[in-house]
Amino acid sequence: MQDLRNWVPPRWPDADRFEGRYARVELLSEAHAAALHAANAEDDRIWDYLPYGPFASVEAYSTWVRDAAAGDDPRFHAVYDIETGRWGGVASLMRINPAAGSIEVGHINFARGLQRTRAASEAMYLLMRWAFEAGYRRYEWKCDARNFGSRRAAERLGFSFEGVFRQAAVVKGRNRDTAWFAAIDTEWPALKAAFETWLAPENFEASGQQRQRLSDLTAPVLVARDPAL
Repeated sequence: MQDLRNWVPPRWPDADRFEGRYARVELLSEAHAAALHAANAEDDRIWDYLPYGPFASVEAYSTWVRDAAAGDDPRFHAVYDIETGRWGGVASLMRINPAAGSIEVGHINFARGLQRTRAASEAMYLLMRWAFEAGYRRYEWKCDARNFGSRRAAERLGFSFEGVFRQAAVVKGRNRDTAWFAAIDTEWPALKAAFETWLAPENFEASGQQRQRLSDLTAPVLVARDPAL
């Protein structure tokens, strides 16, 4: 049994900006709305599993951004791809529970132009790194069980599968079963090494082709894999 008598709960998320080699992540504001709306317009299907969107106008999206940015849980961030010079996504830290040492990354909505890029993976790494270095014990990922893209992404990023909560919610008039994944603090050193190896410039050809896959680097850390994948 783990002795936590001397454990100190972590602080509430307080970082406004995370800077990486390929991505910049900063608190969402209305200043991001126009660029994000333009990026999102590339494909409305990115909203399929979210309880809001798509937004027909930049004004409607700006209203959503303003309301989302006003809260502290979820704590929304915008993602900038340094290589393309474009804002392309949103992600949040949410269900923040310092007393338990748990926190979730959610409301992930990456435009098609950001998906499958080094910036997208690094943005997830930057948020995960902050959480574990701040002292959180558990970092969660949850998604609609029908969203196999999200389930594959969770496993690739080093989240272990923990099961499916049946009939967990009603979203856009549909039943949602929720797939649960998590990484914990004892796994973080190995996950950090995996991300740093993958993100290193020498892991990529001049064309941008990866030499080692992140999924291969994180696989040894997983305590359970998603049987549906």
